[in-house]
Amino acid sequence: MLFTELPLCDNLLDGLQAMNFKETTPIQEQAIPVILEHKDVIACAQTGTGKTAAFLLPLLNNLLTEPHEANKVNAIIMAPTRELAQQIDQQMEGFSYFTPFSSVAVYGGNDGDAWEVQKRGLLSGADVVIATPGRLLSHINLYNIDFSGVKYFILDEADRMLDMGFYDDIMKIEKLLPKDRQTIMFSATMPPKIQQLAKTILRNPVEITIAVARPPETILQTAYICYEAQKIEIVKQLFSEKKPNKVILFSGKKQKVKEIAKTLQKMGLSADAMHSDLEQSERNSVMHEFRNERVNILVATDIVSRGIDIDDITLVINFDVPHDVEDYVHRIGRTARAGDSGMAITFVSPEEQFRFSKIERFLKKTIYKIPVPPELGEVPEYNPEQQRKEGRRRSDKPSKNKGNKGKEKKHAQPSGEKKGKKTSSKRKQSRPNKKDQTGS
Repeated sequence: MLFTELPLCDNLLDGLQAMNFKETTPIQEQAIPVILEHKDVIACAQTGTGKTAAFLLPLLNNLLTEPHEANKVNAIIMAPTRELAQQIDQQMEGFSYFTPFSSVAVYGGNDGDAWEVQKRGLLSGADVVIATPGRLLSHINLYNIDFSGVKYFILDEADRMLDMGFYDDIMKIEKLLPKDRQTIMFSATMPPKIQQLAKTILRNPVEITIAVARPPETILQTAYICYEAQKIEIVKQLFSEKKPNKVILFSGKKQKVKEIAKTLQKMGLSADAMHSDLEQSERNSVMHEFRNERVNILVATDIVSRGIDIDDITLVINFDVPHDVEDYVHRIGRTARAGDSGMAITFVSPEEQFRFSKIERFLKKTIYKIPVPPELGEVPEYNPEQQRKEGRRRSDKPSKNKGNKGKEKKHAQPSGEKKGKKTSSKRKQSRPNKKDQTGS
């Protein structure tokens, strides 16, 4: 379906044309007409399917065609991370370029000037507020913000927000909003906790499911069955044979991300690390360099596996096997966007074999195993069930360190991304850029 076939205002169609948006994606085709009818919606759709446009376009259209209160916040869009909030704000700037609407992005990790910009936007009544839950609550706790004009409440990547522990924050914000509003939820998965949240805040919602739970066939999925110590050696060989361009290498551990980035830099490769220890200005700088191809390899935790729109990623490498199938789908979904082709490589150590086999079962396919170069030595056999049994035997062995008996165990801080400080803000400034129509 063409965007011109949808009942959208000319102002929006002009913005779409400037951004080179022509045909709708399945989620846009199904969700936009329903949202235009002011119905509550719960939609299950992955990143890379165009879901950002699926809620922004009907939101802006309804604001254009119906009366709403001036100098008051009219819509709140919640996002789990500052990166996703930034991306939504960027698309908001493009879509709304030919409209009179203002927006403010409210997220943490910036300086005092950014806080003041966010504060002014909230108190003066920016039409659309795009926010991470914690940062918005920080403003709410300090200032008397008028939410009486809010007619639209949108939660993007709701499952991710709940995974990050934002349920209470979401409910605190929801209780401050008018009951007579339209509420829209987008989620990549639909676990029981999301269904319960939907029952709590939605009214007779229309359910939309886009079956993109599996990666597109345009991604060539491969794996190396190897020992842990062989992983970095394989990476070295891969990048010594062919100069990398637009590659993301994922690891679930921050320390490992830092180590890999340093190793690649010592090889003379253009690589940089992205993880939650970086300040927001540092993250922005890394992403800017990567987008503009001054950095060829982005070594990252799962902070960029969801909701980050980067064009032309040619290769995704999973240095470790993600713990969840959904994380695997999100990681490799950074490549082959909008119908392009791409490649994904996963390194599988013996301890990770059973976890990887669950991914294969979910995908209902056997992922091609690339032979490890013989000069790297012997490799483990791929036998997930056997490795699972051996892992259980290892874990069942009594500890030899009897001196610790009775002492409280110290739990290590998880290495993955976690709920932390939230955010800054952006305003509409320049003409929209042409970009991939799928957005997030």
